Amino acid sequence: MVVLTPASPPLRREGVREPLPPPLPGTRGPARVRARAALWRFRFALAAVCLGAAAAVTLQTLRPPPAPTVPVVVLAHDVSAGTALAAGDVVVADVPAAAAPADALRTPADAHGHVAAVDLPARLPVTPTLLTGAVMAGPAGTVVVAVRLDDPAVAGLLKPGLHLDLVAARLEGGPGETVARRALVRPAPDGEAAPGGLLGTTSPDDGPPVLVAVTPDEALLIAQASVSSRLVAVVVP
Repeated sequence: MVVLTPASPPLRREGVREPLPPPLPGTRGPARVRARAALWRFRFALAAVCLGAAAAVTLQTLRPPPAPTVPVVVLAHDVSAGTALAAGDVVVADVPAAAAPADALRTPADAHGHVAAVDLPARLPVTPTLLTGAVMAGPAGTVVVAVRLDDPAVAGLLKPGLHLDLVAARLEGGPGETVARRALVRPAPDGEAAPGGLLGTTSPDDGPPVLVAVTPDEALLIAQASVSSRLVAVVVP
C-alpha cells in the first residue's frame, strides 16, 4: 500500500535572498491627472510667480506719472562772466516744468551774441536777467570803467571774463595800493575804439584801454590814483 503525504516546502538556505517578483507593466494615467500632479508638484513656484506679477502690477498702478517737461535753453558748459555766448555755448534741453523759469529762453538764437553778466554753471536755464546785450554793462552793483595799464602789452593779453586786482604804483616810488579787487574784464565794443577812460587822453604809446567792471567805490579810487600813479594788473582766480 502506498501512503501519500503532503509535499514539504523547499528548504531555505541561510543567507540567500529570494528573487524579487518581476515589475508590473508601466501604466500612464489620464492627461488630466498628470497635469494636476504637475501643478501640485510646482505649486510653490507658481504661487511665487503669481505674487511677483501682482506686486509688479500694483507698483505700476501706484507709480505717479512722469512730471511734465518744457524745452528751454540751458548752458552746455560753465561760462565765465563777460563771455559772449555762441552756438556751442547753449543747447535746448527738457527740464521739469516746475523748475523752468517763466522767462527762460526757448531757442538758442535768443542767446547768441549776448554776454554773461555773471559766472554761470553748466545746465543752468538761461534767462534775460543773466545776460546783457551791451558790453559796457557789468554785473549788478558794478560800473564799467576804461583804464590804461602801465604795460601796454598786457592789455592785449587780457580776455573778457578774467578777474584782475588793480594796483596803483606811485611814480615817485613807495608801496603800491590795491584800488580794485577782482575787477571783471569786459569785452571791448566791436568796431569802436574804447574810450579814454578815467586816465584821460594819453599818447598812442600807452596802448588800448581795458574795460573793467568794478564797484562805484573802486571806480573812485581808480580815478584818484590816476593823478599820480600807474595801474598794474594782477590776474587772480
